[in-house]
Amino acid sequence: MRLAILGGGKIGEALLSGLLRGPLTVEQIVISEHNPDRANSLSETYSVRALPVEEAVRASDVLLIAVKPQDIATLLAQITPHIDKQVVISVAAGITTKRIEAALPAGIPVVRTMPNTPALVDQAMTAISAGAHATEEHLAAAESVLASVGRVIRVPESQLDAVTALSGSGPAYFFFLVEAMIDAGILLGLPRAVAAELIVQTALGSATMLRDTGEHPVQLREAVTSPGGTTIMAIRELERHGVRAALLAAIEAARDRSAELGRAQD
Repeated sequence: MRLAILGGGKIGEALLSGLLRGPLTVEQIVISEHNPDRANSLSETYSVRALPVEEAVRASDVLLIAVKPQDIATLLAQITPHIDKQVVISVAAGITTKRIEAALPAGIPVVRTMPNTPALVDQAMTAISAGAHATEEHLAAAESVLASVGRVIRVPESQLDAVTALSGSGPAYFFFLVEAMIDAGILLGLPRAVAAELIVQTALGSATMLRDTGEHPVQLREAVTSPGGTTIMAIRELERHGVRAALLAAIEAARDRSAELGRAQD
């Protein structure tokens, strides 16, 4: 497989870094980034070739589109004259396969995906959906690429805006919560380093319990919540301040924004 990553932002770099730890070598990957300084930095850091977008397309079998949604139209106009039989994998938030297919030569297979930044540590959660011309073989190819940086699931494309809101943006919600908990530790008199170590390990352990036990989060929460104890007092305050409702509203807003970004490019 020869793969071109088109776009060298945070998600493009996360995928590049993860893929190089997986089955692909520096000889199999090229990157194209419109900012010359950024392109040079990525090339030096990861020892991959940085090419103009047209050359990157011609040199590859699989094109991984990792630009921002607002840059998709420009990129598609650049690559369309140079596409032959490549498979196109897109990680552009909100951009539908129909929109991409309309700009490309007829019959080009497109797979829309939504990974997240834990790809940097091989713990990404990626959802993928097939476009009109993508076969089982093309989906399997996308899975093989993205499985090297974490877990992959298939969903109908109609669900990808919700996926974007939940797992695509999800790491930011966890970081926000961890930041607040560390600040709380400092407020209670703990050194920042101690508070950070306590919370990060607690987050890691809690996530591992959720994954490995298969128990519902309510069951796991109740196991920590003794009658009249410290945890139930904290839960009462979280509910009193509307934390659950705020999370629901925040994720719904992210879903709506993903859909809005897609409509803006139609």
